[in-house]
Amino acid sequence: MPNTPSSSLKLRAAALALWAVHAQVAVAQPVTPIATPIVAPIATLDVPRYMGTWFEIAKYPNRFQRKCVRNTSAAYALQGDGTVQVANRCRTAQGDTIEAIGQARQIGAATSPKLEVRFAPAWLSFLPMVWGDYWVIDLDARYQLVAVSEPRREFLWVLSRTPQVDAQAYEALLGRLTQQGFDTGRLERTPQD
Repeated sequence: MPNTPSSSLKLRAAALALWAVHAQVAVAQPVTPIATPIVAPIATLDVPRYMGTWFEIAKYPNRFQRKCVRNTSAAYALQGDGTVQVANRCRTAQGDTIEAIGQARQIGAATSPKLEVRFAPAWLSFLPMVWGDYWVIDLDARYQLVAVSEPRREFLWVLSRTPQVDAQAYEALLGRLTQQGFDTGRLERTPQD
């Protein structure tokens, strides 16, 4: 068909009609959103038993750990006032050690698995925005393998009492995290020497 002004107008009109039909169908058939399960923390946490050193096995990449390339760990120590000192350490590509000291506080009952953590100076602790959620969402009965996140699923860490973790236990944990709506494909393994 030759490209004449009349044929061009007909093509535009046909395209507009098809678009209008498609728009009506889209409006007539509402999209059902896929339900994502709510992030559920574990039932209870024995905070004194949780204290000690945990080695990072995997994490969702994040901006504040961008220089960390290996040997990432977190040491938790219960303080006299009931708060927890948090000491995060890692090695950079140049072999330097980076350390960040923070504070965590439990939210709710003495067995609550929900904590908040801050690495901002203590004099800023009155500001809500310096505290980040730290929810224990999976923990084995022996307190050897844990997953930590927060309600928005922006962050996720898998920690272990040992630098290496049993492959079968890790895969089982990934399955449970998937059931909670986490994209385990985003997890980045952390090399531990």
